Amino acid sequence: MAYLKPPWFVRKIINKVAMTTGVGNSQTLTVIRRVSKQPQQIPVVVPEVDGVKYLVSTRGEAEWVKNVRADPHVKLNGTAYVASEVPVEQRAPIIAAYRPLAGKVVEDYFKKLPDDADHPTFALSPG
Repeated sequence: MAYLKPPWFVRKIINKVAMTTGVGNSQTLTVIRRVSKQPQQIPVVVPEVDGVKYLVSTRGEAEWVKNVRADPHVKLNGTAYVASEVPVEQRAPIIAAYRPLAGKVVEDYFKKLPDDADHPTFALSPG
């Protein structure tokens, strides 16, 4: 699966600002790293469709995606959830809800990775 690595400035500066301020509708996702078992925090935009919250990876198979697959117990702004991956054929309405929330900043990622299969998506259940 494809992956668009974010530039250093985004990883080290923009992501920290987003998690601190909530800019751009962002929330803080905390997952447990597969190898080190240490927490990893990532800013995410969380669409809600039919009362269910979702995680969408705009950059493809990111490290946080691999970590969620290894341990689906995650926290979103400190609240515990269990993530389950959404089959590719069910992702379109979730991604459609995600894109306007995330704004223009993600449009380039969808141009580079146009297939819904390139955007792992997870439903969140209270956990």
